[in-house]
Amino acid sequence: MTAQAQVSRRLDEDLRTEHGLSLQEYVSLLILAEAPERRLRMGRLADALTLSKSGATRLIDRLVADGVVERVSCSSDARGAEARLTEAGVDRLRTAAPTHLRGIANYFLATIDATDLPVIERVMTKVAHCASEAPRTVTPRSAD
Repeated sequence: MTAQAQVSRRLDEDLRTEHGLSLQEYVSLLILAEAPERRLRMGRLADALTLSKSGATRLIDRLVADGVVERVSCSSDARGAEARLTEAGVDRLRTAAPTHLRGIANYFLATIDATDLPVIERVMTKVAHCASEAPRTVTPRSAD
């Protein structure tokens, strides 16, 4: 947990300093950029960001105010709202991406031997998959 927090803090600091964008805002733009038609329902975006719906709404409000995201009616249900990445958002993401990737290289990848990378990728893929499934009870291993 400490490693994840430290790396995230450094990535956030770099993005704020160089682009006036938080890590969470950057990730929001990235998720929207990868979504079909660069748009997602607010609930799905909240889930992808692991935020509450109200937390996602506040985040999107900031991005709308910055002009990088816009709120639009849901294409399949006019009662619902979607967040859509604007062209300004695409440009902002493209500008910030090298900073984010440099941070990942410096704060994470640089600390790992190249021979260990396939193992870490395999383990993190399993962790991500397991974490996305329904909770299950696991007995912790002993520290012996």
